[in-house]
Amino acid sequence: MTTVYLDPPFSDSQRRTELYAGELIVYSPRPSTLALCRLAQELAETAFAPHDPREAQHHLPVERFNAILAQLKPNFIHHPKAKAYIQEMLRDLGCDLAKTYFDVPRLRTMASGDYMRAGLAYQFHPHRDTWFSAPFSQLNWWLPVYEIRPDNAMAFHPRYWSEPVRNSSNEYDYDRWNQEGRKQAAQNIKVETRKQPQSLDGIEPVPDIRLVCPVGGVIVFSAAQLHSTVDNTSGVTRFSIDFRTVNADDVAADRGAPNTDSASTGTTLGDYLRGTDLAHLPDDWIARYRTAAAAR
Repeated sequence: MTTVYLDPPFSDSQRRTELYAGELIVYSPRPSTLALCRLAQELAETAFAPHDPREAQHHLPVERFNAILAQLKPNFIHHPKAKAYIQEMLRDLGCDLAKTYFDVPRLRTMASGDYMRAGLAYQFHPHRDTWFSAPFSQLNWWLPVYEIRPDNAMAFHPRYWSEPVRNSSNEYDYDRWNQEGRKQAAQNIKVETRKQPQSLDGIEPVPDIRLVCPVGGVIVFSAAQLHSTVDNTSGVTRFSIDFRTVNADDVAADRGAPNTDSASTGTTLGDYLRGTDLAHLPDDWIARYRTAAAAR
């Protein structure tokens, strides 16, 4: 059974232990998380003006919507305030910034209906991030930019925490994806043509867990947790932020969630930045993970 904790008084070490065991954690909004969401709102509202970003899909041809996202998303990723807000947020939530490494925050969008389901607004099928070469110590942090509802939220499928899912992760290599797949995102508008790991037999989507938190609330979960994008029937585009963290001690000790069924190669560890000075993890650590993944 999966437990959902709301604002638990955990130390960072206990939090990681609980998440590595398949539990889910939700934190209430706080100034640092609200600041990150407000930044995303300001950038989105400027980009889609004069339309409300949530309603823009009803006023713009999909090609124009896609072109706006192609500029908006990197603008958010590289905004100088984005990393500073994440550093403050992690500090607020008890992380040791000298040992906590994070990757850049990404602004995600999921349009309502069939307007746009690929590329820059890709609807993620049920998956584990570990299928995409994530380390088993990776934690995912997810925030809604605007209010969400059960019909445009994210779903977790805890039945599969310890139950293997036959999947195509053995065909995915993160290094190759960086060279080829990521650059093709803006070219995929109606149909997703890039090959990504997915279940080969399908999963039973219900029962699921849908956590509906307010703007600035944070959902934290393990990269090994099977989750998906809910089919958006809300009538509005969902905007959300996510980023990932790893703890240096756990990376060094190969500590993390169990590997239930992942066989991807490469590693995302080269993307992580230290919370204090934005330095990367040691090259030999990254090489060790890459070698271990190739040997699976």
